Amino acid sequence: MPRTLLKQALSSTKPQDYVLIQGWVRTRRDAKSFSFLEINDGTSLKNLQVVIDSDVPDYENVVKATTGASVEINGRLVASEGKGQDWELHADSLKVIGESDVDYPLQKKGHTMEFMREQAHLRPRSNLFGSVFRVRSRVAYAIHSFFQERDFFYVHTPIITASDCEGAGEMFRVSTLDPGKAPLIDGDVDYSKDFFGRPSYLTVSGQLEGEVFATALSNIYTFGPTFRAENSNTSRHANEFWMIEPEIAFCDLDGNMDLAESFVKYLVNDTLENCPEEIAFFSKFVDKGLLERLKFILDRPFVRVSYMDAILLLQESKQTFDYPVEYGLNLQSEHERYLTENHFQNPVTVFGYPREIKPFYMRINDDGKTVAAMDVLVPGIGEIVGGSQREERLDLLDANFDRHNISKEDYWWYRDLRRYGSVPHSGFGLGFERMLMLLTGVSNIRDVTPFARTPGNVEF
Repeated sequence: MPRTLLKQALSSTKPQDYVLIQGWVRTRRDAKSFSFLEINDGTSLKNLQVVIDSDVPDYENVVKATTGASVEINGRLVASEGKGQDWELHADSLKVIGESDVDYPLQKKGHTMEFMREQAHLRPRSNLFGSVFRVRSRVAYAIHSFFQERDFFYVHTPIITASDCEGAGEMFRVSTLDPGKAPLIDGDVDYSKDFFGRPSYLTVSGQLEGEVFATALSNIYTFGPTFRAENSNTSRHANEFWMIEPEIAFCDLDGNMDLAESFVKYLVNDTLENCPEEIAFFSKFVDKGLLERLKFILDRPFVRVSYMDAILLLQESKQTFDYPVEYGLNLQSEHERYLTENHFQNPVTVFGYPREIKPFYMRINDDGKTVAAMDVLVPGIGEIVGGSQREERLDLLDANFDRHNISKEDYWWYRDLRRYGSVPHSGFGLGFERMLMLLTGVSNIRDVTPFARTPGNVEF
């Protein structure tokens, strides 16, 4: 008999005489002549109630069906007389596949998030984290759908690289050299003897390689892991995270902002349509304002405001901020949320940042002072997308290299893109986990990541 997933059983349109389910016991209640089991297999937020009469063969096995145990049950799917459920399973047989020790950590409710992080190998079995990771799966699917529907090509950019896209230097080094026996030249490590023959790192972005393919295939996107060796323990930062980075040839900043805003709305809409049970759960138990905020993003147009105007609005707000508001400084989360939640009461796209605070690859505007950069800000999170039009003019790109003290020789291939058929092109990056925080209301990036990589945390 083929297995029936719980999501299939729970959505059945009629009773069924023969159903085989496999899953894990959430709870068991025993009466004098029967037992109730609540079973979940991870395919649905809801459990399936199973009724096992004492005359069922192997009924004595029910004592082994403790919380956390895995079971196989076949029986009849019938209309339920209980509240809150349409169907229940009347068992014809029960098999305990894997028993669960009495110290199973998730038996009780009300565990803290910190405790659950210590149980990263078991927490997907809980209602909260099962819901989070089902949404994560659906959003990943929606990301591909969005770009494939718009004739973008999916490109796999390297995880190991010699290029520092952001120029911040906060990169994890990749090396096979023995730290205690590394060859030296003039007191420095001789990386010519290393595996790749030069200093190599885990990537912070696939953007530069994405530009290579955009200038050949026109519209591309990357979706993969990125890494930052930043010793930060905030709720919004992790050392390993996933990024979605489209790159579009023959596209200016306006077109880039159009795409980014459409992308955010698409992901919100898809999640509301395809994960209604999970969204309802998050709205009840995680963030009571979640559904309203998501509809707010979906229903309202994005306001566009220049960085200069945003600074002036913040300075004139009479609001007390923890971080200073000055021209030439990056906006902080509290500034971004003030703009979206208080002043505009809309999602906001800020554009035209001072060139001094932005990376070398961003296109210099005609004023010579700002670059064609943009950030998309949403309520509850702040920045969720960062992007720019890229500098396609070789002479100005070279000037940027000099200004940032970056070797042009190391980026010879990147310069070649400006020598052989250069075109205006743009792109952006959206942090996958930050989008999940927005969609679930979960406030810590560690709790939307299967196995979080943060300072001092690499156990799992």
